[in-house]
Amino acid sequence: MEPTTTADAFLDRALLEEAAKKSGLLWVQAEGQQHSRALWHAWYDGAVVVVGDGAEQPLHGLTDGSTAAVTVRSKDKWGRLVGWTARVGELAPGGEAWTGAVEELKGKRLNAPDTDAIGERWARECRVLRLEPSGPLTEQPGSMPEGSQAAAPMPSPATTRKPIPAGLPKLLLKRRKG
Repeated sequence: MEPTTTADAFLDRALLEEAAKKSGLLWVQAEGQQHSRALWHAWYDGAVVVVGDGAEQPLHGLTDGSTAAVTVRSKDKWGRLVGWTARVGELAPGGEAWTGAVEELKGKRLNAPDTDAIGERWARECRVLRLEPSGPLTEQPGSMPEGSQAAAPMPSPATTRKPIPAGLPKLLLKRRKG
């Protein structure tokens, strides 16, 4: 949906920015990829920034100069709130933009194994990407896609727990009595 006025474009940008700042996760579908991935992120300098690869979240398909579809959920209802197309840019470690993005991301990283040296580890092992909005919103309240938009789970080596053996409760009950 193309904004018809400067005011509409301003309001769309405000919605996008506020949604991205408040949501802890967003879904990113890299150009040419079949599935979206949930990524934790931060908002910095007019764009979403993410850190990944190495020991952090996987950034499959997100490459410098490509595009990606980004969807943000509502923090209170957890439903789709806003979507847009983003230009992907990789930030060079140690640069001014990289340093600012890393400072924002550090505050969002939960349970880091090395909080004191996380910036140095990210510079060595990871990529910091900037997902800058480009073009009009693709989804917004009043203009959402039809259907459930539910996706099949991504392939994983994880399995569902199997039923417990029939004799196990009897064995456990014996131990308590004895």
